[in-house]
Amino acid sequence: MPRTRVVFFKNADGSVPLLDWLDELNRRNRRVVLKCRARIKQLRQFGHELRRPVADYLSDGIYELRLEAGGVNYRLLYFFSGDVAAVVSHGITKEARVPQAEIRRALLTKREFEKDPDRHSYYEEEDN
Repeated sequence: MPRTRVVFFKNADGSVPLLDWLDELNRRNRRVVLKCRARIKQLRQFGHELRRPVADYLSDGIYELRLEAGGVNYRLLYFFSGDVAAVVSHGITKEARVPQAEIRRALLTKREFEKDPDRHSYYEEEDN
């Protein structure tokens, strides 16, 4: 199976919400960041083929990468754009279900991304 290109959503001001979230997490728990990075690597490797417990479909084209550490649930929300890219919108820490507000945020991100993918794509070195 071909690898899935993974990009991170970049705001118009150049900030990358997922990287900001990972930086904040890194200050508290480096192990969680490494687990998040491992999930992103799995997304690159398996794309649409990912299933529970690693990933799950939420709604309206929004998916989540799932992980747990120390009794806390972490989620990275993403969507597919075209047939070659998965775009990671942002990450959240949660206790139960993913809040509808976070799904709406990812949907807004998806719409913005699809209007101008070049402007809103951040590529990590591995994807270049």
